[in-house]
Amino acid sequence: MKVILLKDVEKIGKKFEIKNVADGYAKNFLIPKKLAQPATKNAEAWAKTQAEIAAKQTETELKLAQEKASSIDGQEVTVVVKTGDQDQLFESVSAQKIADKMNEMGFAVTKEQVVIDEPIKQLGEFPVKINFAHNLEVQIKLIVASVNKEE
Repeated sequence: MKVILLKDVEKIGKKFEIKNVADGYAKNFLIPKKLAQPATKNAEAWAKTQAEIAAKQTETELKLAQEKASSIDGQEVTVVVKTGDQDQLFESVSAQKIADKMNEMGFAVTKEQVVIDEPIKQLGEFPVKINFAHNLEVQIKLIVASVNKEE
């Protein structure tokens, strides 16, 4: 049976693709779960139009993500933390703190985009990756500095 996929279906295909699948699979699984619809001539024309619109939208999103990534790439982000006598940190620097600091600097970044293996627990400079949509990745320099104890 020929169907038009309404959502991405693992091992079958992507949204708006026209696929041949077993009749039972289409009638008992794909169509009832609204993952596909039967492929009629009108539906095929609609799917083609929708696929073109989605491609243009994806292209626009990619351009925006590239612009955002290029503006962030190589930036230095300084996070100031309280330290003890031996420069031991009283708090660790997490992905959330890095994202908050970048948002203060005018870069819209979420903590999910910040890639660190574990929270940073020492002073110094660290390379940190920021992931964007469409598999774009940039690197920033994170500087963990101590706040003056008298403040």
